[in-house]
Amino acid sequence: MKKNIFILFFLGIISFASCSFTDKKFEQSADKEKLLMEIIQYMISRGHYDRQSLDDTYSKRVFKGYLQYLDPQKRYFIQSDIDEFKKSETQLDDDLKKMDISFFNLTYKRLQQRIEEANKLSVELLKGSYEFSKNESINLDYEKNPYPKNQEALREHWRKLIKYSILSNLIIKQKEEQTKKEKDSKYIVKKEEELKKEAIEATAKAFEEMFMSYKDLTENDWFGIYLNSYVEATDPHSSYMAPDIKERFDRDMSGKFEGIGAVLQKKSDGIRISDIIMGGPVWKGKLLEVGDLILKVGEPNKIPVDVIGMRLENAVKLIKGKKGTEVQLTVKRVDGTIQVVSIIRDIVEIEETFAKSAIIKSKDNKYGIINLPTFYVNFKDVRERNSASDMALEIAKLKKENVDGLIVDLRNNGGGSLAKVVEIAGLFIKDGPVVQVRDANGNVQILRDTDRGLQWDKPLIILINELSASASEILAAAMQDYGRAIILGSKQSYGKGTVQELIDLNREVRNSSLGDLGAIKLTRQKFYRINGGSTQLKGVNSDIVIPDRYQYIKVGERELENPMPWDEIGQASYNHWTDNKKFPQAIENSKKRIQSNKLFKLVDENARWVQKQREENTYSLNYATYKKQVEESEAMTKKFKEITEYKSPLEFSSFPSEEQKAKENEDVKLRRDRWHESLQKDIYVEEAVSVLNDLLK
Repeated sequence: MKKNIFILFFLGIISFASCSFTDKKFEQSADKEKLLMEIIQYMISRGHYDRQSLDDTYSKRVFKGYLQYLDPQKRYFIQSDIDEFKKSETQLDDDLKKMDISFFNLTYKRLQQRIEEANKLSVELLKGSYEFSKNESINLDYEKNPYPKNQEALREHWRKLIKYSILSNLIIKQKEEQTKKEKDSKYIVKKEEELKKEAIEATAKAFEEMFMSYKDLTENDWFGIYLNSYVEATDPHSSYMAPDIKERFDRDMSGKFEGIGAVLQKKSDGIRISDIIMGGPVWKGKLLEVGDLILKVGEPNKIPVDVIGMRLENAVKLIKGKKGTEVQLTVKRVDGTIQVVSIIRDIVEIEETFAKSAIIKSKDNKYGIINLPTFYVNFKDVRERNSASDMALEIAKLKKENVDGLIVDLRNNGGGSLAKVVEIAGLFIKDGPVVQVRDANGNVQILRDTDRGLQWDKPLIILINELSASASEILAAAMQDYGRAIILGSKQSYGKGTVQELIDLNREVRNSSLGDLGAIKLTRQKFYRINGGSTQLKGVNSDIVIPDRYQYIKVGERELENPMPWDEIGQASYNHWTDNKKFPQAIENSKKRIQSNKLFKLVDENARWVQKQREENTYSLNYATYKKQVEESEAMTKKFKEITEYKSPLEFSSFPSEEQKAKENEDVKLRRDRWHESLQKDIYVEEAVSVLNDLLK
């Protein structure tokens, strides 16, 4: 189920359509909405890997997905709304063919009406009195809960939601007071009524900001969600990207943008600085700090624009701009003073996007670890910084430090560029196939590493988890099939074996004057391992399975709506890596260590508890009962504290050049130290090092 409408699109494997999708050109239309529906119909029925039959079955999938986007937590619509909408459940395929948006108009207007009613209802209910002695509960299992029968049932649901929020905030505030008292015996704890008042205010603020975020969404935003439901009904990774989402996608894939280098968040009294990006203009000049509020945005010789209450996307567009240009921000500082701050915009690189490495010392051995968050690339200019060139650079730096083995961390790496994963695989093999790709007509293409150069020929460990997907799975699968690396991590990776093509819709229309039409991310191919098997649904199985905190929770492609099936094709011709005679013994040694390790047993116990907590969706609204639930959870959290407090005997360090940067800048040092600290607590990295030790014996 869609959790909410603000979820970012999963990266997956992407190839970029730099030219038109087909020879067909769509004619200019006066109606942008109908033109987009015409293009989407053509794309999914003729261009998708699994060409869609636009029939009633497809229509039902669109209907189900769209409703989940509109009201994922069943807070707004009542059953009579759903009954009315259901009349169109099998008509949406026909609407797409006729380019009819009447169903969208109906649902959009009704949703706006229901959201406004809920907003007024929440304000009214927050004025009521709340006591927590009554034995009642709330069930937050939104997928299984039915829609409220009528307005009275909806009102009761909102009453319980608000009561639950106040109760949660009250318990949190009591804990805060208790902590303050423990730290300072002279501290006077606030009275119960005062804490209850603060809990109600916190709840009111949270709901106010939630409704504010809905008001930020325009009719065009909701229409984009409607169109996306048509595309997403084909498979989980095809999607329609409205212009704003496409811009965000480009930024995430390239890891850079032009602006001031600050993460912004909309608040009722302005645009808040929620984070500052290292290396950006704000960071370099120490011009702003987290908590500052932007009130107005201007440029030299222009009247500044008031951004209080403005849609966040619109405010961001005013603040961003070309490198070298000036923006003048009227800012309310954390201390309450108001200043005008001038900032020269620049290219900002999001360091968390890029590959980074560290040196590991383990007794007499020295290893390297490279963390690769995504397979990033700038589709607009492939000569720009990318994941393959950065990986080669990090390996070269580690080789200069004479490391004896390498760990590549692909945990939580959701994928990225297909071309770059082939290049990266080529760093570890002399030459040969990396992945097989099949199109809708059954044609199979083998993507190869053709450069006989070998960047790294020593022992290699690859770390994966349940969220290692697409490009991560291609790299892990290829290294496993060659016998080139040992795969260590969760039982299996995500299980996404499809390739998406990013299609710029503006290229598909002849002489369009309708403005930016956005893009479609469309599944065009499936990829297969060089041994012929697919990673679709099944993922990559680790050679060494390590207990994981989330191993009992349903995660992966197989849990999504409309996933494509698993299949296999013929094997490619390739030569196995021969310098792996010690792999079986090292794997066997690791399994024995894991089985006898008390910490890993505790991780497994923690995973079972996490599963139990996730399945528990009913919460008491009685103060004593709810507090007992919270205390039991806290007691279990303390039991598992040993996992987070553990520190391995390994030593982590940066390259000399980076050490110098850390000495010169406190922020660089802080981020580096935080990463090294997390590595030292990482029992998976420690086990990977133990495996490398065995391989070197």
